[in-house]
Amino acid sequence: MTITTEDLELIHEAKNIIKHLYCEGKHHIGAAVRTQSGKIYTAVHLEAYIGRVSVCAEAIAIGKAISEGEHEFATIVAVRHPEINPENADPQLDVVSPCGICRELISDYGQSTQVILQGEEGYTKTTIGQLLPQKYSRS
Repeated sequence: MTITTEDLELIHEAKNIIKHLYCEGKHHIGAAVRTQSGKIYTAVHLEAYIGRVSVCAEAIAIGKAISEGEHEFATIVAVRHPEINPENADPQLDVVSPCGICRELISDYGQSTQVILQGEEGYTKTTIGQLLPQKYSRS
């Protein structure tokens, strides 16, 4: 799928939230989700000393949207902030693929949701269904 101007805006919003809220040992992933209505919700992940307690940025962004009454999602992206390096005043923020748990969550709340990824030749976009084939079902 072709990357659109709206997709680039979504990437920018994810980068912007993690640039401003990065905190070593607490927040290094930012996410942005665009709903079908066009609204954008951003979030950072919550890291915890006990890993099972950590919450991904994608989950928090989706939760923010749902808490505001949005239930249909168009596109989502996550961005990783590298650890601060004194020699690198302008760190490279990379788009990252959602983890397995986030793939399940995104799919549960929008099977047609598109996910922006970083490919070898730039940004790409796919559906969550392509990232999560043969999804688990209760039935």
